[in-house]
Amino acid sequence: MQHPYKRLPTPLKDRLMTDRLPSAIDHLLTASLTPEALFKALMPALGAFLGCDRCFLYLRDPKTRLGRVPFCWIRHAEIPLVYDQTWKLEPASLAEEDPMFAAALRTDPSIFVEDVETASPQVLNRGFERQSFGHRALIHAHLAFDHQLWGVLQPCLFGRPRQWTAAERQAIAQIVQTITPEAIAYVDAAMQATDPGSQMDHLHESQNLL
Repeated sequence: MQHPYKRLPTPLKDRLMTDRLPSAIDHLLTASLTPEALFKALMPALGAFLGCDRCFLYLRDPKTRLGRVPFCWIRHAEIPLVYDQTWKLEPASLAEEDPMFAAALRTDPSIFVEDVETASPQVLNRGFERQSFGHRALIHAHLAFDHQLWGVLQPCLFGRPRQWTAAERQAIAQIVQTITPEAIAYVDAAMQATDPGSQMDHLHESQNLL
């Protein structure tokens, strides 16, 4: 099924790029790559651009609330890896526990956290962030279309705060705009490839655990 959010043709993507993006990322975003190839290459490139310790991409199907982190880059082996082997049903309580995810579900603007330890409780749940992710500074970038959340791009740092510059914020906005149709294509393909019977069994099993 063709999704209404079509992928950007290369000439249009070229016009979206500016000198705020390093050439490595600009090349990835304007190349004719599959979503999987794009995301695999983008995680380390974005990590290098921002000087981050980890960068991962969480993808989800808004209809079934099945989500997965299929792409994650870490700077070194001491940084915790965030990765999901399979698609999982999101806990019903996730939006209550995680204000940033609640904001993402509302398709609010992306969130730039300079210091988890000093951020407002209206922005994030400090205990949840410590237990689930362990990072100190992060970007919670929302991949959304038509008031539906398709993914969250999350570069982060450990052990120290980080100020995010205006140029970096603009670069993230450009990246998110460009990769959102690729994220939708990836999720749609994954959902179509999933056996409907197995998917419903998984949903029922997951719901019984909540």
